[in-house]
Amino acid sequence: MTTPHVSEFRVRYSETDQMGVVYHAEYLVWCEVGRTDYIRALGLPYSELERRGTALAVAEATIRYHQPARYDDLIRVETRLSEVRSRAITFEYLIRNSETGARLATARTLLVSLDASGKPVPLPADVRSLMERGAPAA
Repeated sequence: MTTPHVSEFRVRYSETDQMGVVYHAEYLVWCEVGRTDYIRALGLPYSELERRGTALAVAEATIRYHQPARYDDLIRVETRLSEVRSRAITFEYLIRNSETGARLATARTLLVSLDASGKPVPLPADVRSLMERGAPAA
């Protein structure tokens, strides 16, 4: 498991539901923020990965909710790369309230490497090597 990369942001009003808490699907968006920030911290923005002909598609996602987040909370997403395989990578996320430290959710995503036609392909060797080294601490 690699060193976590940290992303922080505030909950926007549009992310909350009628009960005043963050709508459950927003947590997956926050995982995407963490994941793209992680990849960017490696020195390879996701947009560059796509320009080079590789896409990473989410094949599995799991999330466990522990406590609700609310409007204007400062959110901290700790993203770790937990596994790198020839055609897939797995990220794990710990989502916290940055001010209180309360654990809000834990999540995991499995991403598969695809070519431009959508066919699963091995990760490019340089990308796999970069991922295996892990992201620098934020």
